[in-house]
Amino acid sequence: MSDTDVAPTTSTQSPPTPPSEPAHRGDTLARVGLLLLRGRTLVVLVLLIVLFGTMSQDYLTSSNLIVMTKHVAINAILAIGVTFVILTGGIDLSVGSIAGLSSMIVGGLLFAGLAMPGGGVLYLSVGAVILVGILVGCLVGWVNGILITKFRVAPFIATLGMLYVARGAAQLRSNGGTFPNLAGSEAHGNEGFHVIGVDSWLGIPVAVWIMVGVAVIAVIVTTKTPFGRRIYAVGGNDRAAVLAGIRVPRITIAVYVISGACAALAGMLLTSELGAAYPDTATTYELNAIAAAVLGGTALSGGRGTIVGTVMGAFVIGFLADGLVLVGVSTFWQSVVKGAVIILAIVLEQAQQRLQTALSQRAA
Repeated sequence: MSDTDVAPTTSTQSPPTPPSEPAHRGDTLARVGLLLLRGRTLVVLVLLIVLFGTMSQDYLTSSNLIVMTKHVAINAILAIGVTFVILTGGIDLSVGSIAGLSSMIVGGLLFAGLAMPGGGVLYLSVGAVILVGILVGCLVGWVNGILITKFRVAPFIATLGMLYVARGAAQLRSNGGTFPNLAGSEAHGNEGFHVIGVDSWLGIPVAVWIMVGVAVIAVIVTTKTPFGRRIYAVGGNDRAAVLAGIRVPRITIAVYVISGACAALAGMLLTSELGAAYPDTATTYELNAIAAAVLGGTALSGGRGTIVGTVMGAFVIGFLADGLVLVGVSTFWQSVVKGAVIILAIVLEQAQQRLQTALSQRAA
């Protein structure tokens, strides 16, 4: 065979495929979007500070920032307690009424003392009165937990009913009246209740220090203890938690007790600041507390959320409300704006979950 008869050879290698740049760009943009959604509370808080700081020269003064932070403290403490409940997949609508009931119990003890069976009157020290107030909140929270775990009442219904029961009990405590002048007297040994709601340490209100203390304890409990891990496990999947040996009813009761204790503490701070106990103390505050938790990234379905996020959510609500007042926005429009912010927070939370799921599926 001659050289000219040799058959030509054909290459079996396919040409290289170009890299999928649009897909990589899409993933990068999606990850950036997810990062922004996760940090949305901080972004909104910074935007609010910049916006209202531009609109009003008094907004960013040190005195106004201290006052706003003091206002935030009460809602933040309420919201921290509610966060424990929401992390398990529950809800607590009774915290505002628990705050009001605790306020009236404490106010009655400081103003009129405790009537004894023999006819005398016992006046407790401020420390003992505060302890009684917290125990009242724990007791109501325990009842909520029992209704939900033992009697299988839905959390929404149980705490909605308790909202009315606790508020009615607060009104019955004084027949709808007010306990004024809670300063106490030296003769009765019950002076000093104003310290927690009025006084300051190192230029910072005591209420803010209490908020920081509660937040630090809550962060440690949720992130560093087995109890905290069990809370997330119950909220993530209660059936799996049972199979893992977690006593779900005990965890459920415990988080409602914590929520009740935080509500009672918030009610006493508000009462101390006002200097009097009113039956309607903290009315509708439960909505602000739930809103703060949701704004901070706590999922209403349970299993996701952080205490730090909740505190930041409380700051967003507080700084927004005070900013609207400072620039002269009508009270009616304030409600509209607050509601819109809450709805937007839920929409963004759902968007974050969808985006995170999509990225996980791509990675798989």
